[in-house]
Amino acid sequence: GAAVSPRVRSAAMAHSARRDAPELPDFSLLKRLARDQLIYLLEQLPGKKDLFIEADLMSPLDRIANVTMLKQHDVDKLYKVENMPIFSTCDQICFLIRPRIQTVKWIADTVNADKAAGKFRKYKIIFTPQKFYACETVLEEQGIYGDVSTDEWAFYLLPLDDDIISLELPEFFRDNFLEGDQRWVTTGGSALHLLHSLFGPFSKVYGIGRCAKMVYESWREQVEESEQKAQKSEIGNVFLIDRDVDFVTPLCSQVVYEGLVDDIFRIKCGCVEFGPDVTTADKSMKVMLNSQDKVFSEIRNEHFSNVFGFLSQKARNLQTAYDKRRGMDIKQMRTFVSEELKGLKQEHRLLSLHIGASESMMKKKTKQDFQELLKTEHSLLEGFDIRECITYIEEHINRQVSMIDSLRLLCLLSLTENGLLPKDYRSLKTQYLQSYGIEHLLTFANLRQLGLLVEQQPGDALTAMESKVGKLVNDKTAEKLTGAFSSLAKKSNFRALSKKLALVLERDGWTGLEEVTRMLNGNEFVVTASHSGADARFKTDSQRIILVMFLGGCSYSEISALRFLGREKGYKFIVLTTAIINSARLMEAMLDNH
Repeated sequence: GAAVSPRVRSAAMAHSARRDAPELPDFSLLKRLARDQLIYLLEQLPGKKDLFIEADLMSPLDRIANVTMLKQHDVDKLYKVENMPIFSTCDQICFLIRPRIQTVKWIADTVNADKAAGKFRKYKIIFTPQKFYACETVLEEQGIYGDVSTDEWAFYLLPLDDDIISLELPEFFRDNFLEGDQRWVTTGGSALHLLHSLFGPFSKVYGIGRCAKMVYESWREQVEESEQKAQKSEIGNVFLIDRDVDFVTPLCSQVVYEGLVDDIFRIKCGCVEFGPDVTTADKSMKVMLNSQDKVFSEIRNEHFSNVFGFLSQKARNLQTAYDKRRGMDIKQMRTFVSEELKGLKQEHRLLSLHIGASESMMKKKTKQDFQELLKTEHSLLEGFDIRECITYIEEHINRQVSMIDSLRLLCLLSLTENGLLPKDYRSLKTQYLQSYGIEHLLTFANLRQLGLLVEQQPGDALTAMESKVGKLVNDKTAEKLTGAFSSLAKKSNFRALSKKLALVLERDGWTGLEEVTRMLNGNEFVVTASHSGADARFKTDSQRIILVMFLGGCSYSEISALRFLGREKGYKFIVLTTAIINSARLMEAMLDNH
């Protein structure tokens, strides 16, 4: 969506004389470490055992250890954790779970039911990525602390691709930003610490946001407690960014191929399920989407409108390669079959898959009148025709197009307009509740609390005045004043920011961006490690590798924008995120069904 405007893009293209970007570190090491530790933990319970796995750990676990490997380590049957009585006949049971109180309560019920029935077995709970004190308290309260053994599987980081690492913690966003529950901060710190110990030392860390600051501090504490072995750094710079610094970008419709696939089919753990309409077979098919797929890696960051042309060109090239066989003698034929045919067949399969996916998405989007939707979003971002946009949103709500999409458009309107006029707020909220149900009342409270959907307060005219006053008073007082204002109300300064940021080029910190960071509600920091002096002069490879950690999730469009920036500037970005989000997942986290 709002990532890179065409104007910026063409300007950037102009000076693309750059060194080749450095190689990315090899993150498959993270998988090996996680696998080894899991096997070690399973072996702590020798002999046959049944394994109960929390539903949303199924996909991540699948990327680390397959069923065959689990069976080699005496796992007999695999079950999904469901909140109901269990029917395992095994006398050893292992639970692999996230540190959630309701799951621990269910385990306690299970153990107590066994006791009551005179069944005696061995129980082991493996918390991942760590256990929380609150979970142990539940075990004590339920009187089973002595009956179970507990362990931690420090599986913090799942590499989804060469340049994407995920904590796979979608609840991080709601827990931290809405509930104000900071228990995941140490998790973020530990994840950073793991990367630092394997691929560091980092020479510079930049951060913006409250959570970023706390994660940074948690990480520093862990670094001070541990020995950093001297090693050649592979990651030089780190950015920590709170999700609430920018809600506009992830709330826009995605228009790059990978983002669109996620919006329409939902990519889960780097894997997508394509239905028969895509595969042209009679059954669905699970497909891994990453850089190993040579067709996908060429279209993933492309604007959707360019994808068809690209794929049909590819198909023509493929045909030409097949046609080469025509005039061949036996010897050439043999070479062709042994060296090229397999690759061509693989490419053929992938091509037809992505052409199928593009056609299917095209059909769905035409049906939804995607162009009209994008036009509205564009107007909101630019500040044009706001009354027309409101009419569009009202129709969207009254036709009950989609509960989630209507909500997202309301939030975009509020964020870009710096809040709604009270009469608009009341009228739109009433229409929404009448159309989608009064039970969404609490959702509106959640959105207000996060500053996603708010009504303008009488004092909002202050912002214009504030900046005038700011120039008159000396800076320190102005800082204090504006600090007080910005902490009073979480408000979006989207338009003012987008104007300012169009002027921002390369800098060595937040200096000169004070006004920008103030509009983003501040908490910015930059820390240089003591040993980096020598490095900074020779832009070594690691200096051009930049880790960006999103606290609260990021979207595929944002990842595409970073890849684009990297190609332009000769950097490589690694995205570390608490989860992959899109507008729907962001809105679902706000619904009050928790």
